[in-house]
Amino acid sequence: MKKQELLVIDDLLSALVGIEGRYISAKMVRGKEGLVTFQIDASTDLALQEMTKRIFPLCENFLAITQFVESRSHFKYGLVNHAFAAAIRALLLDYEAMVAQLEHQFRLGRLSIQGLWFYCQPMVGPMHTLSTVIEKASAHNLMGSGVLNLLQSQAKAMSGDNAMRSLLEKMTQHASSPYLCILERWLYEGVIDDPYGEFFFIAENKSLQKESLTQDYDAKYWQQHYSLKDGIPSFLTNAAGVILTTGKYLNVMRECGHHVQVYRFLFV
Repeated sequence: MKKQELLVIDDLLSALVGIEGRYISAKMVRGKEGLVTFQIDASTDLALQEMTKRIFPLCENFLAITQFVESRSHFKYGLVNHAFAAAIRALLLDYEAMVAQLEHQFRLGRLSIQGLWFYCQPMVGPMHTLSTVIEKASAHNLMGSGVLNLLQSQAKAMSGDNAMRSLLEKMTQHASSPYLCILERWLYEGVIDDPYGEFFFIAENKSLQKESLTQDYDAKYWQQHYSLKDGIPSFLTNAAGVILTTGKYLNVMRECGHHVQVYRFLFV
């Protein structure tokens, strides 16, 4: 291999984890906060430039996804985003392991630029798919059920690509876990433990007083203290009314001083 090709491969291995090199540099996209593109020095051999540009989208997707994971790990983005970010982080570990293996092969003199492109292929689809999802999630600043609905809609859009649909379904499963924990407490205890306001009920209209329930079972407290709001996860839409009423019943009974034992069923 020519010396320039070796230097470009070395730069590419760095670019794959978001680091600039001698021939490859990063540039912020004007008007799009946090979005970075990579470019190769114009003096580089044209064939090398062409091959290198094929790998740049993977480098750019890695940076975008990494930034999303870091930002959505902050408390203010809620439990669903935390779980989604954790699931993405597991994929990034696989990606970084791939880069480490490629670096090892390069140090042994066994990696050409064509080989680098070939071995990157298994990660191209997943990283592109996730980059598309996180771009939409960031653009609309989605939280809670908004993230779950986005993941579900994107998974359905991948009906012709089983691998990418499976990836998004797995992400949905991980991201929905904390949401379902909130749902479980509502259904079994009539309690909403929702510090980030991600659940699809409006808890606490404080102007309503529970004392009226002892005189009027159809009081405003029962009707308005908890109600459905926009953003119900699509997989719960048909059951939303029943879920609301079930939790409200348990909540009101407890507010009135009654203890209701609800048994959890284990399905195997």
